Amino acid sequence: MSEATSLLATAEAWLAQDPDDETRAELAGLVERARVCDDVAVAELHDRFDTRLQFGTAGLRGRIEAGSNRMNRVLVSQAAAGLAAYLLEQAPEGVTPSVVIGYDGRKNSAVFAGDTAELMAGAGVRAILLPRLLPTPVLAFAVRFFDASAGVMVTASHNPPADNGYKVYLGGEHHGSQIVSPADAAIAAHIGRIAETALVQDLPRSDGFEIAGEDVVDAYVAETAAVAPAPAGGQLRVVYTAMHGVGWETTRRVLETAGYPAPELVAEQIDPDPTFRTVSFPNPEEPGALDLSFATARAVGADLIIANDPDADRLAIAIPDDAAGFRRLTGNEVGLLLGWRAAQAASAALDGDAAPEGTLACSIVSSPALRLVAEAHGLEFRETLTGFKWISRTPGMLFGFEEALGYLVNPGTVRDKDGISAAVAFLGLATASAQAGESVAGLLDRFADTFGSFGSDQISIRYTELSRIGEVMAGLRALPPTELAGARVTRIDDLADGFEALPPSDVLRVWLDDGTRVMIRPSGTEPKLKVYVDVQSADGDAAERAATVTARLAALRTDLTALVS
Repeated sequence: MSEATSLLATAEAWLAQDPDDETRAELAGLVERARVCDDVAVAELHDRFDTRLQFGTAGLRGRIEAGSNRMNRVLVSQAAAGLAAYLLEQAPEGVTPSVVIGYDGRKNSAVFAGDTAELMAGAGVRAILLPRLLPTPVLAFAVRFFDASAGVMVTASHNPPADNGYKVYLGGEHHGSQIVSPADAAIAAHIGRIAETALVQDLPRSDGFEIAGEDVVDAYVAETAAVAPAPAGGQLRVVYTAMHGVGWETTRRVLETAGYPAPELVAEQIDPDPTFRTVSFPNPEEPGALDLSFATARAVGADLIIANDPDADRLAIAIPDDAAGFRRLTGNEVGLLLGWRAAQAASAALDGDAAPEGTLACSIVSSPALRLVAEAHGLEFRETLTGFKWISRTPGMLFGFEEALGYLVNPGTVRDKDGISAAVAFLGLATASAQAGESVAGLLDRFADTFGSFGSDQISIRYTELSRIGEVMAGLRALPPTELAGARVTRIDDLADGFEALPPSDVLRVWLDDGTRVMIRPSGTEPKLKVYVDVQSADGDAAERAATVTARLAALRTDLTALVS
């Protein structure tokens, strides 16, 4: 069979089992064009069928289109059946495994969740579908609430509108954390077997799944509100945006239960909208994403802006700024303040001469200043690989964060990043500080006075050819830099074979003689190389330290961009 014939046969076999009218119609059109040797259509079919989506740092995630390398009902059905087979295989004899399933407001999220519930029930797994579209942290909480064997969240977080995804959590000894090796490989093997040996229409389905009651949402709201009850006294004027996602309903209830006044809303972005019509990219980190929030905050004279991403597992904070009106804090700035809050709370809770216990954790690309916070309060500190599937597994964790706006402030409730609990924690911190006469900007200055001034930057280089990423990493390993922006390279840690307690990862960590740290790694979800820069200064007054940090970051950005381009 020729390559072209084989490709067409693969596409037609997919068509025959696709239950979705939309994806079936667009694939049929591609097949017809490929039959008459349309090169663009043939290339598109190769892109869709030469490989298949694999579990990565965020489970499955991709564009909603037909094909094994896209998100669609065929792929999701195979994933659900494969996960069911894994859960049945892992369950002790005589025990029925269980799974709880959540979904957000993206296109097809409810459809994919419904398929998963039917297929799980049909395979003999107890399936519990959350009652409506809800934030990802509620699903992560629900895994523990129901003592489920696993959880599935249908979301693509802050990806573009055309994408969707499938995150998998494990219960039991994993405490509701996202999957890691070897579970991811074992699940992928089951999915591959299902894809090769069974048609989607032949997979057993059942409507015998359960719909969860409101008690699971009520419990999440109660426990999250308890993270930071509103301090008595004056309250801040807050602006909130859900970024067209599912965060507002749950966040409203949490803030109300915790005793905070209702925030001013960015009305255009408050309801779920799968088109994300007011932003070019529904990620609070992206330029322009918070423009409507800034406008609303200026109009009402707000003290603080709180923004969740579309599935509410991330949090962005913005504060008044004399030069810019409002500015978004970096993930490191928010993470360090929340980490300092957690450390102070641990110290304040001590009785007598007892030593504080617990661990502050962050990813290897997040600010190293968290280590200083932990050491100053007699706490343990741990770095993990990037992603909350690693951070959430830190033993004895009090708090964990990553610079990409992810924070875990309440590990007893949710073992994943949670933009809602982080929001109420930060609001409590900012409110108490304001009542004591100190702004968030003042808190940051006090942090710098206590631990030194730290600054961070991220450089993302997008490549058209994936192979270029490997070439750049190989080149850096073969001929590493000896100097960057006038500072000497003192050490390079190659994490490819693991490093100390870290599992193997394609990461280079570069140390300079002025204390600067540079991390270089391929993106886990996009054709990018990412470079993370962290600098510090302890010399001079606050203004001088800040100027030094700013200048160093600018110089390093220039050299590093040239190095990896």
